[in-house]
Amino acid sequence: MLFNSFEFVVFFIVVTLLYFNLPYKVRWAFLLAASCFFYMFFKPIYIFILFFTIFIDYFAGIWIEGQHDPKKRKLYLGLSIAANIGVLAIFKYYNFLNGNISGLLELFGVHNPIPYLNILLPIGLSFHTFQAMSYTLEVYRGNQKAERNFGIYALYVMFYPQLVAGPIERPQNIIYQFYEKHDFDYEMVSSGLRLMLWGLIKKIVIADRLAIYVNAVYSNLHAYHGFPILWAVLFFAVQVYCDFSGYSDIAIGAARVMGFRLMINFTYPLLSRNLTELWRTWHISLTSWFADYLYKPFVTEHRDWGKTAVVAGIMMTFLLSGLWHGASWTFVIFGAVNGIGLVYDVLTQKQRKKVSRKIPSYIYNPVSIVLTIFYFSFCTIFFRSKDFHDAWYVISHIFLFDRNIIGVPVFTQVSFLLCFAVIAFSFIADYILKEGLFAEQLGKRSVKYALNFMGLVLLLMFAIFEQQSFVYFQF
Repeated sequence: MLFNSFEFVVFFIVVTLLYFNLPYKVRWAFLLAASCFFYMFFKPIYIFILFFTIFIDYFAGIWIEGQHDPKKRKLYLGLSIAANIGVLAIFKYYNFLNGNISGLLELFGVHNPIPYLNILLPIGLSFHTFQAMSYTLEVYRGNQKAERNFGIYALYVMFYPQLVAGPIERPQNIIYQFYEKHDFDYEMVSSGLRLMLWGLIKKIVIADRLAIYVNAVYSNLHAYHGFPILWAVLFFAVQVYCDFSGYSDIAIGAARVMGFRLMINFTYPLLSRNLTELWRTWHISLTSWFADYLYKPFVTEHRDWGKTAVVAGIMMTFLLSGLWHGASWTFVIFGAVNGIGLVYDVLTQKQRKKVSRKIPSYIYNPVSIVLTIFYFSFCTIFFRSKDFHDAWYVISHIFLFDRNIIGVPVFTQVSFLLCFAVIAFSFIADYILKEGLFAEQLGKRSVKYALNFMGLVLLLMFAIFEQQSFVYFQF
């Protein structure tokens, strides 16, 4: 079920009330059952896919921990990773790979006999697959004891707040919390509800409103050029940020209400002064996953290459990150252009520091933020376009300006200005929180109540109540 649905409101209230009123010893079992129900609300049969990998990884962890032979430990780890990647490959990448094989064979006049599969991608598959793999990897590294309680391990993979779109948690950060007794804590509950409220505002006030403009342009690209395309590109960068960080806020907030502490997934990335800083603060649970399990081991293994290892590690990591986002060459290109931006940051770090010393910070920092947003927005063209032809049309027509600065018939002047208003609200709110402005005032209970009331007013006046799915659900 969607976080922005009436069904979830009922589900959340019922689950939370029952959780605090049930005996401590059965709470984990109740949460597991509730999480199963939550996931089955989308498509019931796909829960068997989750339990297939849960079953394999549970025993793999025990076998890895109990084995002293390095070769057998690697074998068990390999079996676990192969099972997880195999499921991901079949449901997410099979048709993509098969299509590329068909294209290559057709160059030689050969027909590909391998059939395509008419299957739907299980929702959130990439997220819980990576979370499951982090468990066996951490057990293998000795950072996590193998979990003997099958139900607790299953709950680690299926915990409903972050099951569908993260954050992608590490086992040492969350499994022990399922053994703790969480009593009702007013501060935890109030801060969790507040985070859920503002996450919902990000989603249905900002992201879904911007989506109206973005969808209108991208669904009929060849009717537009210049400003309408430029606004759509810039709006989408903000849309996808508010959509995904909004989901993360709701997930973290829902868990916090019950006493659980999930990792922060976003820390104001659109206020970053370079692309490296942006990716350190955007989808932190995924970028840190790639950094810990792919980038750092690669650079360490090839440290004798010097800076070449860093460049190669960045490009490899971001190409795979792009492919993680979707089974399409546009997503691979999305990863590649982001990787190129980070390589530029690495290779020009000293020069940029020299320039920053010569320019006042009140000029250098805002200009750096704007340039970073523009480059990231350019990258998202490949994220949003359905194929390379659409992406190229956007790139080749984005600067063909005329006097019509709006240009989308379905949008009124008021609606267009409202888009700018919600974007300004988002940036101002993020800036205040990032810089710690008015911290003393914001910490007062009366101010918190006033902000909560303002948030509810924003929801009632400007929200889009159409239960639009979250962008990252497709991954």
